[in-house]
Amino acid sequence: MAKEKSEFWEWTKAFLIAIGLAAIIRYFIIAPIVVDGESMMPTLTDGDWMIVNKIGEPQRFDIVVFHAPEKKDYIKRVIGLPGDKVEYKDDKLYVNGKYYEEPYLEEYKKEEPIPLTPDFTLQELTGKATVPEGEIFVLGDNRLYSKDSRHIGTVRIDEVVGDTSVVFWPLNKMRLVD
Repeated sequence: MAKEKSEFWEWTKAFLIAIGLAAIIRYFIIAPIVVDGESMMPTLTDGDWMIVNKIGEPQRFDIVVFHAPEKKDYIKRVIGLPGDKVEYKDDKLYVNGKYYEEPYLEEYKKEEPIPLTPDFTLQELTGKATVPEGEIFVLGDNRLYSKDSRHIGTVRIDEVVGDTSVVFWPLNKMRLVD
């Protein structure tokens, strides 16, 4: 009888440790997220399951998940970092006066006869010349149909859940994304 109790206790401890480790990993390191909507097409599609990495600071062109003002999580691409001056002119991205190519938009640019991203400056959108400290400027890849920093303003870095680059479901779409 004592051996059965000891074995039961060992299995219980192992189970509790496994649950504890899973909770720590889920809340502090990585978590799953489901893409809801078409704002990141063609890079991501509605229903893609992704892994969110909660460690580290967002970098330019990372795809990040953040808590949006509407009390739901959004997934968008980081375009501007703190201190950056962001501008679009003739459907081209300029950050601090430097032109940046956006290869993730090429598929749509071939299909659409109109500019994907209308001209704007950060100053026109937010009233600020540069992205404020502790904030980022984000855009969806589906520029014509994305609610992003052009509409909700810059995003506080402390609202960012993490970055994501791995689609793991559905299995036939498993891949790393840029």
